[in-house]
Amino acid sequence: METLKKLSLLAALAIIMIACNQDVKKEEVKEVEVEKTMKQLKEELTSKGFKIFDYVDEKTKDTVIMQQYFIAFLKRGENRSQSKEEADSLQALHMAHLGKMYELGYADISGPFGDDGDIRGITIYNVPTLKMADSLANADPSVKAGRLVIVVHPWWAAKGFPLR
Repeated sequence: METLKKLSLLAALAIIMIACNQDVKKEEVKEVEVEKTMKQLKEELTSKGFKIFDYVDEKTKDTVIMQQYFIAFLKRGENRSQSKEEADSLQALHMAHLGKMYELGYADISGPFGDDGDIRGITIYNVPTLKMADSLANADPSVKAGRLVIVVHPWWAAKGFPLR
């Protein structure tokens, strides 16, 4: 009888341990992102080849890091004679390309303009060189097909500031 009590107690303990272990597994473990120091951020960016400079905001006394990005203007190309089906297919490929650029961390924001002008939209590339931004922008299927042409310019913005 004593052995049966011990086995029952061990079984109960095992069930409790399994239940506790499952509860721990159910909880998501959130990683705490430690903010980098300005020095660490500057070293990281420059080691990757980005051009930066910093200044102290007189009002807040915060150090602001300015980073060079590249803004690609997507202009109306000369080859716009595609059928509706071809144009729709190119648009889907264009959107997939921009999505891939965003997923890979090469582009931070893209979007069309709201008018029907020659400049159709923009993409802001978060890459260290003009050559890389130009290469990525020109890999767009709509550019390759001549439906769009790309003009890329260096552009400076404060690192980490959100759009409002």
